[in-house]
Amino acid sequence: MSIMSNRFTLRLHHALLVGLMLTLSGSLLAAPTPLDRVVAVVDDDIIMESELVERAASIRMRMREQNTQLPPTDVLMSQVLERMIMESIELQLAEKAGIRVNDNQLNDTLANIARQNNMTTEAFRETVLSEGMSWPALRDQVRRELTVNQLRQRRVGGRIQITDQDVNNFLNSEIAKTNLAPDYRLGHILIAIDDGTSPQVAEETALLVYQKLQQNQDFAALAAQYSSGETALSGGDLGWRKAAQLPTLFSDTVLEMKQGEVSNPIRSASGFHIIKVLELRGGTEQIVQQTKTRHILVKPNEIRSEQETLKLINDIHEQLEKDSDQFETLAKTYSDDPGSALQGGDLGWVNPGSMVPEFEERMQKAEIGAISEPFRSNFGWHVLQVTERRSQDMSEEFRRGRARQMLQKRRFDEELDGWLRETRQNAYVEIKL
Repeated sequence: MSIMSNRFTLRLHHALLVGLMLTLSGSLLAAPTPLDRVVAVVDDDIIMESELVERAASIRMRMREQNTQLPPTDVLMSQVLERMIMESIELQLAEKAGIRVNDNQLNDTLANIARQNNMTTEAFRETVLSEGMSWPALRDQVRRELTVNQLRQRRVGGRIQITDQDVNNFLNSEIAKTNLAPDYRLGHILIAIDDGTSPQVAEETALLVYQKLQQNQDFAALAAQYSSGETALSGGDLGWRKAAQLPTLFSDTVLEMKQGEVSNPIRSASGFHIIKVLELRGGTEQIVQQTKTRHILVKPNEIRSEQETLKLINDIHEQLEKDSDQFETLAKTYSDDPGSALQGGDLGWVNPGSMVPEFEERMQKAEIGAISEPFRSNFGWHVLQVTERRSQDMSEEFRRGRARQMLQKRRFDEELDGWLRETRQNAYVEIKL
């Protein structure tokens, strides 16, 4: 009999024992005592009526706090029971798959929930208790939700494959252009064509203003002096707008512009428009400070003790201090990092955050060309040398990464519905309510 089967048997025996005791005591009392009972059998688990009533009461309370109209009692109980059945199925699958949420993971999650509510963990706990909730019960509920999420990521996420062509197709779609575009704060100058200004004069004025802007004259001052737009006296500031909210007349132009750029005059029926991108926020522009570095790693093993390893790295460091040109040779001879040893210790261009904290800190602080002091990480003992630094535009990689994440989430939601239906159909469920 499985562990889950044992839990089923124990809980059922417990329910029968409680029922027998209550029946016996009921014969000695005038008023009958209601009995707890099994309302659903779910594979190797059972759901008790008391559990259903408690969960339904919790949901009913939350709906009232949110001023949500409550459904009829029988409908609510049916929906809650179905949710508990799915939770039981998933938790049993997680247990069979060896998925466990340890106390550290749970504590980190509760701390994050507290931070999102601008509280310390202790203040969050006090708030929970003050509202009449049980802290152990909340911990159990969060643990169950984390366990279910891990199961779904493993089972459903494994079904999803995103190809480069999928990413390309998505990036060419309107939804990607809208969601991946930054927010724009635009400046606008309108040189109007009206009864007093001919198209030729308006165009000449627009070109004059454009030339002044190319000479870095103040946009707001020129807008106040020349613009006929509604925001002229506000320096032509149109405020923040999403890409999809940009006027059709100049949206294509703006999407190709960078912060601080000024457009050529754009002709419309009302006159000539000059646009400046005052600020950008969001979007996918990412300039990354990369570091080109190399290292030598030595670590203890079956035949080299920690003390011998420390002596070896100190000897290597001493040789490098005398002659740094030996770095490649020493890395090929001594380094225990198979990925870089054959390359003379070369790790190539490294992005921020891609190394373990100890290595990252030493790498960021190192002067170009200098040999670091030996330092320890969880991999072993290192010495490193930074050979170059550069600012790299990673916008395209970041944009493709964002697109892949959006596709993953969309397909995950689609796959999840199907997986939940299959899982429910394949489980043994007997409802006794």
